[in-house]
Amino acid sequence: MQTNNRDFLSYPKVIENYALLEEIGVFDLISEMDQRVREYQSLLFGAAEIFNRMSIEEIMEATVSQISNQYLPSFIAFLWRPLQNREDVTLKGYQNYKLINLPYKIDTITPFVPFFQVNREPILYATLREELKDDDETRDIFASLEKLTPELVVPIIGPSGLYGLILVGHKVTADVYTDGELLFISQLMSFVSQAIQNHIHYEHSVRDVKTGLFNHGFLVPRLTEEISRVKRTGQVSSLMVIDVDKFKVFNDNYGHLAGDRVLEFIARAINKSVRTDDVPSRFGGEEFTILLPNTTAESAFLVAERLRDNIATMSVPWEAALPQVTISLGIASFTRDTNAGTDEIIHRADEALYRSKETGRNRTTIWHGDLAPGPDKKGQA
Repeated sequence: MQTNNRDFLSYPKVIENYALLEEIGVFDLISEMDQRVREYQSLLFGAAEIFNRMSIEEIMEATVSQISNQYLPSFIAFLWRPLQNREDVTLKGYQNYKLINLPYKIDTITPFVPFFQVNREPILYATLREELKDDDETRDIFASLEKLTPELVVPIIGPSGLYGLILVGHKVTADVYTDGELLFISQLMSFVSQAIQNHIHYEHSVRDVKTGLFNHGFLVPRLTEEISRVKRTGQVSSLMVIDVDKFKVFNDNYGHLAGDRVLEFIARAINKSVRTDDVPSRFGGEEFTILLPNTTAESAFLVAERLRDNIATMSVPWEAALPQVTISLGIASFTRDTNAGTDEIIHRADEALYRSKETGRNRTTIWHGDLAPGPDKKGQA
């Protein structure tokens, strides 16, 4: 565009009528159009960066990068609801493009939902504070937000509602955010919202809604891939199957809602025990699995025992005191020489699990060739 401008200014007719063109504002208009083109180019580049991300965390980082590149804010904080059916909020802060530790937390953003259902654009923090000054539900949240001293609040909104909020600090240059800058951020957020919505749709197709773990439909093809990889590389991997002991009795005594809460906390414990490459999933009901690539049966046993101990001492908050729950586990490893497909590996881990049940529960068993199945697996919950 700058080259074209130079070409335009070199035309004889332009030179001849330069004063007139300047007087009627042609050059100012060209300059304004140049600025708009640069903004749209930046917006499209930012959208491409955001849509190329593969996780919510990466989408957040790309969004932070785009805003930081444009305006040099003193900080950016991202409040995000990892599970749309839960209140829990993740708070991440960024300064100079780097993740920073924030010594406090915010438990919920739900009280902001009614406001942003009507007001969907970025808003100055002071304005938002004034608009909701009489709202008791947001008072404690604002008390925490004050510690960040944000200048701008940007809602992330999509078809599923309010996904999160971005808090943007004042610009390092001390300039205020102009209407044009607010418009740019709003347009950028429309891409962010769509990217998040696409990711949510994918996550819903491969994850269990209740626990956030992968579902059985995701595990099976992933296990098939891992068996093929192990045959190529000669490495060893393991599959762990987990079942909550006497869970039917628990549900009968304390109700299914309490049982659901226990399953959620077990899922959290599982997530904390796994590595990035592991595949934790909910197999169904109160049964879970963990695919452990590049893990021997002995190493998987250590993981299983740590998890078993953690769950046996786990405290689950509820309206009434809940008893401790325990889990039983079975492990089946496989190598290049293992003559077993996906279904057989699952069957072996399941056999080991039921051996744990038959021998007293609250224990881990490793499958081996002479592990004979019990006479009757029914009633071994």
